[in-house]
Amino acid sequence: MQQTSATNARQRQIRNFVIAWLGITLLLGALTFIGIYYATGQVDAAADNADDLSLTILTNPEVEARAAAQDGPQAAARAQDATPVPAATLPPAEDQSFQLGVQVEPNPDPEVYKLWMGEVRDKLKLKWIKLQVRWADVEPEPGQYNWDALDVALNLAQEYGVNVMLSVVTAPDWAREPGNQRLDEVGPPADPQDYANFLITMLYRYPGQIHAIEVWNEMNIDREWASVYGLSAERYVELLRAAYNAIKMVDPGVIVISGALSPTGWNDGVQAYDDFVYMDMLIQAGLLETTDCVGAHHNGYNIGPGVPWNQVPNDPTATFRGPFDNPHHSWSFYSTLQGYAQRIQQAGSDKKLCVTEFGWPTTEDLEGYPTGFEFANDNTLEEQAQYIDEAIQLMDQWGFVWLAFLWNLNYGPQAGWNATNDNVPYSLLRPNWQSAPAYEVIAKYNFRER
Repeated sequence: MQQTSATNARQRQIRNFVIAWLGITLLLGALTFIGIYYATGQVDAAADNADDLSLTILTNPEVEARAAAQDGPQAAARAQDATPVPAATLPPAEDQSFQLGVQVEPNPDPEVYKLWMGEVRDKLKLKWIKLQVRWADVEPEPGQYNWDALDVALNLAQEYGVNVMLSVVTAPDWAREPGNQRLDEVGPPADPQDYANFLITMLYRYPGQIHAIEVWNEMNIDREWASVYGLSAERYVELLRAAYNAIKMVDPGVIVISGALSPTGWNDGVQAYDDFVYMDMLIQAGLLETTDCVGAHHNGYNIGPGVPWNQVPNDPTATFRGPFDNPHHSWSFYSTLQGYAQRIQQAGSDKKLCVTEFGWPTTEDLEGYPTGFEFANDNTLEEQAQYIDEAIQLMDQWGFVWLAFLWNLNYGPQAGWNATNDNVPYSLLRPNWQSAPAYEVIAKYNFRER
């Protein structure tokens, strides 16, 4: 009995020793594994991947240094050569770098529209286009839509990797103000929510295909805002507020742009308000709290973009004398945009400008010119290219311009290069399908890679 008890006691000691040894070995192995996992940064990377918060690989300089010390230069090279995963693309509303685009006139033929997208992407090397959407044409009756033109444009823009800014204008007759006797002219809706509902419907139809929306156009002139209440900054801001809330509800990443004003030089408060006067009225009415970007227009006359209105050097050869004989800020690209920016800053805001239309016309290769566009006769194709080049440089340097859209790519061929059409002299596509010299100027910036 005593011998058996001693034997059993010895066996228990051996068994307990083996169990303890295995436990210590497993614990040391687990601690070693955890230490290596933390040292290589894999815990952080795994956590990031699990939460889907970042697509960027984390690097650890200590790991690279240890690799170089333990395994020589080859190990360090292997650590540095690891291919990083690109960071996620910012939503449009968060990328406030200066970007250039061009206005493209629509065409319902997909094959023709492919030509336009090819010009934008491959020749001009731009990643933004502007399209005008006439609400009255898309929804002529409540709830009845014709999306054909937008289906072609937006689907091909997506295929070609081009961002789209839509300028949405023109209320249909059914949405206009009761008693309005001017339904043949462009005007606002009676109820801003009707406009907002149209935007909501459009954004749901084209998810992720619309990157910016300009709410109306040149509402400081009567022909663009034919309302029974007249020209009203307060009523425009009500429309903008309804549109802003609707857009952000559907897609917060879409850039909301206030309607660009017309630099009129006229201020009777009936036919037109001076754009500086109306800008002050808009700011007072709450413009800067209801937009991401302040819309602006300036189509140059026959002076360059860097010339202030009160420093225009006389050009005795100019046939159009407005900027020389009747000084006013509205002639000047420089003074107009600087004037807007100063008013925004004085109001305590850092909102940027979106120049939704700018350009310089020329009739050098056209047979005639539109009535009232004598200034286009003073510009050559080379001067058009020079002015566009200078304007791009200025807007980039100023720092207060977010988006800028050239007017225009293709009005020339769409209108058969009809010299009496006042949009044709601005066209970058010239008669016989020749590219204007401005093409080279624009392409050299390669905005697709910026």
